[in-house]
Amino acid sequence: MGKGTISFRLDSEKLGELDALADATDRDRTYLLNEAVAAYLEAQRWQLEQIKAGIAEADAGKLVGHTKVRAMAARWRRRK
Repeated sequence: MGKGTISFRLDSEKLGELDALADATDRDRTYLLNEAVAAYLEAQRWQLEQIKAGIAEADAGKLVGHTKVRAMAARWRRRK
């Protein structure tokens, strides 16, 4: 896979934290930023898949009624 270059601004506090983490883990900024972007993209991809699945279930009529949801919530409150 090819690589591209991007540029963005990062506040100095975050940049200092990034550099400290890079030093502590013996990695460079690029490695850490690539790992962070990969984790962010995976989390966003998972969330979008879950939303689409939920919409598909709703469109198929697979819904939980209000009364059942209230009963479930009441059970959760009792467990505390």
